[in-house]
Amino acid sequence: MEGISIVVTVLNEEKNIRDLMVSLIPQEQPFEVIVVDSMSFDKTQDIMNEYSAKYDFIKYYRERTTRGAGRNYGVSKSKYNYVAFIDGDAIAGENWIRNLRAYTGYYDVVAGITRNTGNMNYSMERFKLFYKGFDVTMPSSNLMYSRDLFNKIGGFDSHFVTAEDIDLNIRAISQGARHAVCKNCIVYTKTRETFRDFRKQAYWNGYGRWQLKEKYSNKIDFKHHLTAKELFSPVYMVRNFYGLRGYMHGRFGRKKG
Repeated sequence: MEGISIVVTVLNEEKNIRDLMVSLIPQEQPFEVIVVDSMSFDKTQDIMNEYSAKYDFIKYYRERTTRGAGRNYGVSKSKYNYVAFIDGDAIAGENWIRNLRAYTGYYDVVAGITRNTGNMNYSMERFKLFYKGFDVTMPSSNLMYSRDLFNKIGGFDSHFVTAEDIDLNIRAISQGARHAVCKNCIVYTKTRETFRDFRKQAYWNGYGRWQLKEKYSNKIDFKHHLTAKELFSPVYMVRNFYGLRGYMHGRFGRKKG
């Protein structure tokens, strides 16, 4: 049976990391969990030391990194041929690993389904981007790669603030990766709890979109086709406003290297 390495990057996730561990521990073996902590200063370290001491398939590392670099570090510590990514504030659905495993050996990239929980006032649909028929915005909160492909394309680009998963997916598809969407591979992710966090997320998402535009120029069409709901919903309008600010910061606020 194919083993799967689960890679998680965290920073100050004491409120959430225990729930993630509880959702992963009873999943179908063989698998390992690799948690890369970017030097949390809350109780994340205490919680993870507890779990890594109790379960030999849970590995815990502290390494100051960006999110993309942290995932690359986690993959470098992994031992199985497939690597799945999930966020520290997420919860794996029942049989998540088992359902992912059904795709191993046949596909290079497998995207699962994410469902929002929490403050639904800030629950937004993704602005989807398609490249060669694949939704490259499928997020790395529920994404599996073969290690061979991941290493071949150089892993995550650590220069990205956000959208590093979109960039990874674009490079994978451009290499002819065999890809699939697993509708039974469910991960529950939390929305932002406060307006401040929602605003910050929108801003940096916009910045990430500029980084994509800068990297790929006119090679990929990054246009969004917004619905009437997205154009006129107050929450969408706020997200679009702060996303545009982040995009413009990327475009005009930095000196060219």
